[in-house]
Amino acid sequence: MKLSVLDLVPVRSNQSTSDAVAAAVGLAQAADRLGFERYWVAEHHNMPAVAATSPPVLIAHLAAHTHRIRLGSGGVMLPNHAPLAVAEQFALLEAAHPGRIDLGIGRAPGSDPVTSWALRSGAGRGQEDILKFPQYLDDLMEMMGERGYTVPISGKNYTLKATPNARSVPQMWLLGSSAYSSHLAADKGLPYVFAHHFSGEGTAQALATYRAEFRPSQWCEKPTTFLTANVVVADTEQEALELALPNQQNMARLVTGMPMGPVDLVEDALALDLGPGLDGIVQKGLARMVVGTPEQAHKKLSALAAEFDVDEVMVHPVASARRDEDPRTTAGRVRTLELLAEAFN
Repeated sequence: MKLSVLDLVPVRSNQSTSDAVAAAVGLAQAADRLGFERYWVAEHHNMPAVAATSPPVLIAHLAAHTHRIRLGSGGVMLPNHAPLAVAEQFALLEAAHPGRIDLGIGRAPGSDPVTSWALRSGAGRGQEDILKFPQYLDDLMEMMGERGYTVPISGKNYTLKATPNARSVPQMWLLGSSAYSSHLAADKGLPYVFAHHFSGEGTAQALATYRAEFRPSQWCEKPTTFLTANVVVADTEQEALELALPNQQNMARLVTGMPMGPVDLVEDALALDLGPGLDGIVQKGLARMVVGTPEQAHKKLSALAAEFDVDEVMVHPVASARRDEDPRTTAGRVRTLELLAEAFN
């Protein structure tokens, strides 16, 4: 089974943005060294716990510090951007790193309504951009293609191309967390990933719809998908649970509308009393994750892959750190990847 990595570039309470990016480089290098298939970074905005605001910038930085692993977006939120800008960015990434770039596209805002408004220059087109998402996706795919995108103006055709003379294009993927995305990916003939790591609900139906309705295209000949999962692996189950706790506490704050801060260190998370309501949400979140020893993680991930009939799993390593760890490193997340690589080899 292939293993890949999803990274939101989390920011711990002892880290600056620079520290978090440095830690992400170390994690990507570990994934590269250990034989992981691909490494994707997400797009989120105005969140104190997440430094992944610009996937193309991060991909360029990570690609320059790695050698063979595929780098990509998981994903670029297309309603936030002009399709031509996204096409140009990823065409240049592919030109600089041929055969190593994935362009994962989503339609969620990746932030709160005010930030989404600011991303669109205050134009207030949020719902309009979301409704036009299928058209934006078509435009993007044509701009990435050899012939480009044709715009009729005053009786003449004007061609828009992402780059003058591409020798290859990024592999495109459609990402989603609802049934809408599975129908659209099937109709467009694109590889598809459902965000199983969000809540673990709706995955089976989304993948069944995608496979049943898939129409082959120049981008993909047959249904192509993989599974995402939140994962923390350590030498003992207790250590893995402690490293996973800060992430789930922050997620509990998010789902209950409480302010999110940077990801706590393990010692601070263990000392925190959230009360029975929030603690119950944390415990449910931990139960949905893949948390434990290498043997436990191997068993759980293999079972998930079999359940959803995939041969690739993208792990989202969410381990925090202890107080004595160098802020520019992420030992718990690197150790998760190391133990998984050993378990699956």
